[in-house]
Amino acid sequence: MTRIKVTCLEETDTKSDVKSEITIEEGFAEIKMGGGWFLTISLATSEKYENEYVEIAKERAGQKRGRFNLNPKYIRDLGETLIKFADANDL
Repeated sequence: MTRIKVTCLEETDTKSDVKSEITIEEGFAEIKMGGGWFLTISLATSEKYENEYVEIAKERAGQKRGRFNLNPKYIRDLGETLIKFADANDL
């Protein structure tokens, strides 16, 4: 998969002054977390079934430690639910 860098965002949380580095590329997004960990979101295709899916993984030093595969039609709902959850819990 060829990665083409589209944009790089740096957001500052006004409550805790924590900087979040978010990199968004074509078919790939990455959130830098502490201790060398990254939360990656990538668009992938199943070799066996040839279906597209979205993989959400926790990575460190290029090794994926935890992965979750999700049907692309639920991605928008997941994002909206995460935002509502964060708002409801003052995160």
